[in-house]
Amino acid sequence: MILPISDFNGKNLVNFGTNKKEENNVSYDHDTLLKNNFVTRTRIGLDKFTKAFTLYPAKGIAGSKNSNFYEFLTMGTVPYVVGSITLMSIFNSTNKHFNPFDNKNAAKLGNKMALGVILYAAFKSISKLFTTVPVKMATGIDTELPYAKVNYLLQENPDDYNNLTSIEYHKVGESVDFPRWDQLYGDPKKGEPINFRYDKIAKKNGLGTNLNDSDQDVKPMYKEVLVKSKLAKSISSFLWAATGVALAFQTPWEDYFNVATLKFWKPKEFGHSLKVLGKSFVESVKELWHGDKESLSKINKHSGKVMICTAAAATILGVLNTIHITKKPASYHSVLDKNKESVVS
Repeated sequence: MILPISDFNGKNLVNFGTNKKEENNVSYDHDTLLKNNFVTRTRIGLDKFTKAFTLYPAKGIAGSKNSNFYEFLTMGTVPYVVGSITLMSIFNSTNKHFNPFDNKNAAKLGNKMALGVILYAAFKSISKLFTTVPVKMATGIDTELPYAKVNYLLQENPDDYNNLTSIEYHKVGESVDFPRWDQLYGDPKKGEPINFRYDKIAKKNGLGTNLNDSDQDVKPMYKEVLVKSKLAKSISSFLWAATGVALAFQTPWEDYFNVATLKFWKPKEFGHSLKVLGKSFVESVKELWHGDKESLSKINKHSGKVMICTAAAATILGVLNTIHITKKPASYHSVLDKNKESVVS
């Protein structure tokens, strides 16, 4: 809850508060494992983005005792977006003060800078899938598996209702030392075997089936994959982000800038703009790969190839290192000796 800002007479001047309907209007009554798909990721992203600019700053300004570190980290989006917009507008906001020739040149550079900011963020985010997806296919471990965490809030004023909650979105493997193992167990109420997720991972990694304690066998492997995948994504994502910036400064994008429009209510113009966007992207990739053919410098000719190959190699090596699991439990076969009342291995 958020306390309202009041004057000396106790009259509310600005009310950042929320009632039960606003704060407790959630679809979860306990920590809940979520599916890792496009719809879920989009919903989580929009929820965090919206609250980073509205609810969380309001709670901080009001001095809410329910503000926490999760909300502080989520608000990191605000300076990132504001800084990006500032960088994008450095040239474009002053173009009108230049003469026509300089205006045109400045617009080209300004548009490419703006596109560079967008492609940096897009490539950095999307490139993580280059590691997450193949690792999941090879090991059965989804290192980005999300869950909704239910927080029970403290009462901050007499008008608050009881059992107020807020929702945070985390990942099962967010903490390498303390993963949320409980979220991976099945729910008997839904007819799910208690270890069915661990059984699938164990089978995927060649540990066999019908294991007595598949969760105990899988947990060391799971932690190893988490550590290696975090390293792989940290390195490769920044290399792909740099590639995105380089891609934004290629010449073919100028064709798109000449026809770019966001007027979707004019389908013909908007459709043509999207068509040119796709073509410009493909041609820019080709130009980045082949480099400046007219340049005498080998660096200019081959720098694009080096950048793309370095990012791709880092991704491939990161995936290979991640799926090479060294902490698999030793295989064993128990045999019952009929002549002795004991089990030998």
